Amino acid sequence: MIFEWFIGLRYLRSKHRHGFISLISLISVGGITVGVIALIVVLAVFTGFTDGFRDQILGINSHILVQRMGGSIKDYALTRDRILTVTGVVGATPYLYAQTLLSSASGGNGVVLRGIDSETAKNVISLPTQMIAGSIDDLKNVQPVTAIPNIILGKNLANDLRVRVDDRVKLISPSGPLTPMGIIPKVKTCRISGIFESGMSEYDSNLAYMSIAEVQGFLGVEDIVHGFEVAVKKSDLNRADQIAAMIPEKIGPGFIAKDWMMQNRNLYAAFKLEKIGMFIAVALIILVAALNIISALVMVVMEKSKDIAILKSMGASSQAIMRIFFLQGMVIAVTGTTLGVLGGLGLCELLSRYKFIELPSNVYPMSTLPIKVIPLDVTIIAVSSIVITLLATLYPSWKASAVQPAEVLS
Repeated sequence: MIFEWFIGLRYLRSKHRHGFISLISLISVGGITVGVIALIVVLAVFTGFTDGFRDQILGINSHILVQRMGGSIKDYALTRDRILTVTGVVGATPYLYAQTLLSSASGGNGVVLRGIDSETAKNVISLPTQMIAGSIDDLKNVQPVTAIPNIILGKNLANDLRVRVDDRVKLISPSGPLTPMGIIPKVKTCRISGIFESGMSEYDSNLAYMSIAEVQGFLGVEDIVHGFEVAVKKSDLNRADQIAAMIPEKIGPGFIAKDWMMQNRNLYAAFKLEKIGMFIAVALIILVAALNIISALVMVVMEKSKDIAILKSMGASSQAIMRIFFLQGMVIAVTGTTLGVLGGLGLCELLSRYKFIELPSNVYPMSTLPIKVIPLDVTIIAVSSIVITLLATLYPSWKASAVQPAEVLS
């Protein structure tokens, strides 16, 4: 093998009779480098976007949703305590949903009214950190029963209704008591105690929070909830489905638990498919560089055919000649891939640290280009680059090993 390395490296260092061959080799190295850099940066940005959307969704929704099949849940305090005993669960909070109308002096809008327990919700959802005015603690039932209840609105919803903190709005429920005049909608005046911004327009435009007790009173229902939102450790997000499977076993039959991946499976399936498609598309740059390597090595074989014939006449085997040119391609592959990995990681670090590229906040849930480098992605890119390049050297290497000394030297 030392003999093949010596000849192969000598061919790489020597000046070819035709400088065009050396230029193609440099272009091949550059193509591999650019392709690897592009793949690392593109996948890092794509992963950053995916995680950004995931964090935004999980900021409003929980990691696991627990519901009772066929109805609401009574004695929910006891059920919550049982959920907290499941291994991996770090928080659980009851919730109550209702679709209502919300009106102000400037107009009205349909909203999803979400009743929460402000104390236990802090450990499950990100509402406390999303508040841009007021506090989630304002939803606590500290005021008299006859007082005006507090409500928290999304930023876009508040802008549509043209209201601010301390303004009054009216909740209108389409279901109400039946009278000789028909069904009379329920109307309840509320005080805006806070405004939140999640970064997701569909949530900021259609979601409102109140305490569970106030929502129960508004809907005219007994002390029930529709389900529980459950949080797991951040390190356990990818195994939330396993934790969700243990919850019904702990709290008894009749309950179902859906993890965040199941709730958003269509979205994440699309993300995964797009990531694979992006990898294939950008990997074509490396494929083009590999084709250049084929051209360069074929030309070297044609130029060095007499040298190959002399080596074979001196006793070099066809396998040894094949290894000489295969090693040349391997040096090109490793050099281009190494430069590409270093360049890609360096560019990701620059983009992550200095945030050159800003994004419109009204379109994306993040203000700057998100970057997240996954070591597994970098490893797959590096291995794929080297494998594609080495495959490209097989034909030129075989062509060199097939040179017949008698034909060339005659």
